Amino acid sequence: MVTSAATVLALGGVALGASSAQSASSARSVPSTGDMVTEGEGLPLGLPGLPETRSTTVLQPGVTLTRIERGAFDVATPWVVELSIPSSASSPDPDAPPRSVQDEASAQDLVRRLDEAGFDAEAQPVRQPAVADVPAGVIGYRVRLTDQFASKSAADQDVARLKAAGFSGRSWYSGWDGGSLDKGHWAVNVLTVDPRTFRGDLGGTFGPDLENRETTTALSAYAHAKAAVNAGFFVLDPNAGAPGDPAGVGVYDGALESEMVAGRPALVLHETARHTAVVRPEWRGTLRTGGKTLRLDGLNRVPGLIRNCGGDPSDQPTFRPLHDVTCTDPDELVAFTPVFGASTPSGPGAEVVLDRQDRVVRVMDERGTVLGRGERSVQGTGSLAEAIARLRQGEQAQLRLTLTTPQGGQLVRPGVNVINGGPQLLRSGALHITQAQDGMVHPGDPSFAYGWVLQRNPRTFAGVDGQGRTLLVTVDGRQPDQLGLSIPETAQVSKALGMQDAINLDGGGSTAMASDGRLISHPSDATGERPVGDAIYIR
Repeated sequence: MVTSAATVLALGGVALGASSAQSASSARSVPSTGDMVTEGEGLPLGLPGLPETRSTTVLQPGVTLTRIERGAFDVATPWVVELSIPSSASSPDPDAPPRSVQDEASAQDLVRRLDEAGFDAEAQPVRQPAVADVPAGVIGYRVRLTDQFASKSAADQDVARLKAAGFSGRSWYSGWDGGSLDKGHWAVNVLTVDPRTFRGDLGGTFGPDLENRETTTALSAYAHAKAAVNAGFFVLDPNAGAPGDPAGVGVYDGALESEMVAGRPALVLHETARHTAVVRPEWRGTLRTGGKTLRLDGLNRVPGLIRNCGGDPSDQPTFRPLHDVTCTDPDELVAFTPVFGASTPSGPGAEVVLDRQDRVVRVMDERGTVLGRGERSVQGTGSLAEAIARLRQGEQAQLRLTLTTPQGGQLVRPGVNVINGGPQLLRSGALHITQAQDGMVHPGDPSFAYGWVLQRNPRTFAGVDGQGRTLLVTVDGRQPDQLGLSIPETAQVSKALGMQDAINLDGGGSTAMASDGRLISHPSDATGERPVGDAIYIR
């Protein structure tokens, strides 16, 4: 039996998907017909009263997939041309490269120079709505040509004219401006796992090894899953570390394999789908030998490269979270487990290999080795290499890795999975966007918040509702007929879906949902589905 979600969606969105009895009575993937949602029950996106349909499929007992379609593509929504604004003496960082958002004086100076070159343009304020840790206000100014265009190709012609005149700009679909009252279209996929009737496994996987990337559909197949979504942030550029390595905490079936970005939230999942939570864990790694305890900097990542920052006070340029930035530190101790890859990272420094009993089995004066089953290693770089190099074969060197909740609860135990993400979206049913705390505000560069937070992008997010059900959600974007969400809109949609606590996961080109081995979302990358670091699966 399959029931449309529209028939059980209470006003305000507190119930989504088939009931417990319905879920338990059917394990067949039979799609329902779409049902219209009445005004007042729809998602808070675009113009009020837009047509919205919802259809639900029961994937297995306790698991439903709901497809929400809101609005429709509007041919009247224009393309625009947005300029890159050079830094000037008035800019927060006069030496920075051109950016999409600058101070008002720099923006107005560009408008003047464009006018002299025969282009009509205007400086427009970029407004940040109030969130939990950022006040409402104008964060800077963008510059756009005053002309609007019916197609991208028409806008591209003016981009070419600008380039020939010595300016830089881009074509931009105005429907991707966050918060604008558009007519759509939005496509939202919601996986709901009800622990009262769920008898499968809910968890996370990074695939065959940590350092290489795989698509969400490949990770779903690897886990023999019924459904899956892409999960946390990860290293993409080899200059930032090992591509595929989680850029934040990672616990997979009770095994801690990646350290925290200090202070950032994470999604805690149990294999039974009970007690899903958004928490801010605390991690600690130590190597104790000869009566001395050495503190570790990381786990299963390239030493010296801290993606998304959030390490310790010796890191540069900051030890606080700073999203999509790679901080550095020449002096580090980083531990490795066999899941990292074929070998540990190679390079200058020292490395010690330990067996299951924490006995030293070999010490090397260069980094890079193959770890056997049950072995772990610690690499030292810079001034910390000597502490590793002086260890001797046969001696004890106790390696300890812990991850706990702020209240001291153990998160490294069988059946527990912890996925990195951020910012937090909801707390106890209320909007709670921790944009600054989680590093989505770059000091002196309002362009980052403009593009990453305030504009619409594909999004993946997750949380738990008032009935204890886990919700995994993807929203397509970066296409004229798939508008995506801003971060404030993502929080509002989370609330409308009935979540009590929610967290943003990796989005953009990474956003993907698979069901029965088939990709059911629409990737925004021109090359198709993007290989990612890890995935959340249901099986």
